[in-house]
Amino acid sequence: MSGEAELCFRLGFAALSDRPTHPRIGLRFAAILGCVGFVTSFGAHVVAVNLPTYAEAVGVGVAVIGLLIAAYDFAEILAKPVFGAVADRQGMRRTMLAGIAVFTVASLVYLVVPPQLLILVRFLQGVGAAALSAVSLALVGAYFDSDRGRAYGVYNAIKGAGYVVSPVVGGLIVVRSGFATIFVATALIGVVAFGLSLFLPRPPRETDAFDDDDDEFSLSGFLAVFRDPALRPWYAVTVVNMFFVGILFGFLPVRIHALGIDPLQSGAMLSVAALSYLLVQPVAGALADRGSVATTIRAGIVAAAVSIALAAFLDGVPLVLVLVTAGAGVGTVWTNTDTLISRLARQRQLGATMGAAGSFKELGDMVGPLLIGILAQLFGLPIAFVACATLGALSLVALRGRGA
Repeated sequence: MSGEAELCFRLGFAALSDRPTHPRIGLRFAAILGCVGFVTSFGAHVVAVNLPTYAEAVGVGVAVIGLLIAAYDFAEILAKPVFGAVADRQGMRRTMLAGIAVFTVASLVYLVVPPQLLILVRFLQGVGAAALSAVSLALVGAYFDSDRGRAYGVYNAIKGAGYVVSPVVGGLIVVRSGFATIFVATALIGVVAFGLSLFLPRPPRETDAFDDDDDEFSLSGFLAVFRDPALRPWYAVTVVNMFFVGILFGFLPVRIHALGIDPLQSGAMLSVAALSYLLVQPVAGALADRGSVATTIRAGIVAAAVSIALAAFLDGVPLVLVLVTAGAGVGTVWTNTDTLISRLARQRQLGATMGAAGSFKELGDMVGPLLIGILAQLFGLPIAFVACATLGALSLVALRGRGA
């Protein structure tokens, strides 16, 4: 079967088999799941942006800060597909609640252990975050057949708000109460998300899945979601998009600083880009529901790639405009790839598939800043931006002939 034929068959099967047993579900469930996703986006960054304060107090260097950030991401990369597969067998809501509980307890552990054990706390937080993040993403696909794009747009907008508010909130907490209080805040957010999640019903078709005898974990079935030829190009797109996200919010501040722009203006410019990234997602999701998801993804990649390349040469208002366009581009790709991958997931592999997609996102988030940092060191920022934008745009070649 050709790639296009298999894609059409898979989507046609999804349209028949993924109908929810509940009445038409309002977007409130997507909003609740977005609050669950907010736990990990806020929890990851509220600590990360304040690690210099921790390092100064404990007496460690920059390398340890990098290790502490990597510990959280590393746990998510490893655990997301595992918890997704577990959720397919043991129940999505149950697995998600367990992940929230692990994250919350891990946050409180920091209050009773020596500060030097922060790396263990971060790893345990990452394990909990992997479960709640991967499964909440899968649950959006499980609850919503129609309006799935809009649902993912709402989910990602609320989850993404954690990246925006965490630096400000974390800074205020550290100034007024100290670094340890951050973990009280993350635990409280976990408790709120746990309480909200209790209002979620059992996902459609999960009861039927539990009636089957084949509930054992299968390694071959787990690995199948990574080898699936219909999914691999879209996994690659998630890597590319996170590659762009890492550049947009990691290295564009370096470019802005090189222009001599003061920190206040720099923060305002990046906030505009972040708002563009957040606000476009419900709109992009609605477009996905009404038209070709693949076409919308391609348009988002082009917008992000061109904008990132131009950002190396612009200043002032033109630079702000390309930042807005770049934010809209990566936001569009983010929501639409979630929608498309959830549609292509095989029966009873939705959790594992979305977990695998989450791992690829984390991979792209790590590779992007690393690659552009090396290129910038060797050739300067302008060449690095253009090279990375070109490399990301080449992903469009892999998508030739693939529509949805």
